[in-house]
Amino acid sequence: MIKRTLVPLFVLLLSMDLFALPPVQPKVEVYYFHFTRRCTTCNNVERVAKESVEALYPNQVKAGEITFQSINLDEKEGEAIGKKYSIEGQTLIVVGPTSRVDLTDKGFMYANGNPEKLTAEIKKAVEAVKK
Repeated sequence: MIKRTLVPLFVLLLSMDLFALPPVQPKVEVYYFHFTRRCTTCNNVERVAKESVEALYPNQVKAGEITFQSINLDEKEGEAIGKKYSIEGQTLIVVGPTSRVDLTDKGFMYANGNPEKLTAEIKKAVEAVKK
């Protein structure tokens, strides 16, 4: 008698999504690839990109949903990550689960003279790859 009662109850609970897991947020990664020797603009691209990600998405950064990484292509680890994304030089990219956006030209265009514009471009790219 107890089994007959428990089975329908269990099925009812499952149908009510009481055991459903919360949705997983797709991870977005912002990478700045560089070499050991860098100019002022290269350093500014990294600084503005890192500060932008941290300022725009503090909660997602804290939760690990959005990350910023500076990758040195002269180091073995950096070289391996660069190969994974077919990177051969200074590059700023935003990578999502199914797409990526290359912001290199905009990074070098705006990092020194118009960092707010670069911040806006980073935000647009992150939102685009999250979808």
